[in-house]
Amino acid sequence: MKKTKTILDIRRMKVEGEKITVLTAYDYPFARLMDLAGIDMILVGDSVGTVVAGYDNTLPVTLEEMLYHTRAVVRGTSSALVVTDMPFLSYQVDLAEARRNAGRLIKEGGAQAVKLEGGENIAATIRAIVDMDIPVVGHIGLTPQSIHRMGGFRVQGKEDLQARQLLADARAVEQAGAFALVLEGIPAPLAREITETVSIPTIGIGAGVHCDGQVLVIHDILGLCEKYSPKFVKRFADVSETISQGISDYIREVKAGTFPDDEHSFK
Repeated sequence: MKKTKTILDIRRMKVEGEKITVLTAYDYPFARLMDLAGIDMILVGDSVGTVVAGYDNTLPVTLEEMLYHTRAVVRGTSSALVVTDMPFLSYQVDLAEARRNAGRLIKEGGAQAVKLEGGENIAATIRAIVDMDIPVVGHIGLTPQSIHRMGGFRVQGKEDLQARQLLADARAVEQAGAFALVLEGIPAPLAREITETVSIPTIGIGAGVHCDGQVLVIHDILGLCEKYSPKFVKRFADVSETISQGISDYIREVKAGTFPDDEHSFK
């Protein structure tokens, strides 16, 4: 059995210049396939709300739903580091509730770390959770839980004032004790500056090639989510056509009475 990656391994990868690979997973089968392929980190994202549950955004996702999906992913994983998202309203109310909910995702979900969205405004919460010895990944830039404030899924940091704020946010997250930082939907030059400024690994999604690693949603890279098509998504395979063909063949054979045949029946 492979040795499970730890946050020390992820930190070392930045120091040694080795790119960090991250994908989202929400269930046992996908987690198992990723783990066997050698993915470094698996993110149990609250993006499960949009790509699996069919919501328009991530805001409706509950802590109980994240616990369920985290447990499924952990059961399919033996070597990747599993990080799980803290969903909206699970850490914004007060520090006591944030600590309790983070603890549940570790204790009941089995994750090795949690991820929170926000910069300076959430630094105290990150610190409170880190002080419990729970590893934290930060997330700045385009933060999906803030879409109403941002006016939708918009690139952040194009203007000088925004860029300076994101640099301040990155430093605040680092100083609060996060061991890694997701940079989403920001210009590549700014992402490079942040990556060179902070000592913790940066994981980009729509943030250019100069981040220390990259994360994408598994359904996006496999062509399984037609709801959104962000510019930063590359489709590495298109399995939707294969799945659709398989379903069509099943329907056709059942309707025609050719399935099940003798090979697929008991004598």
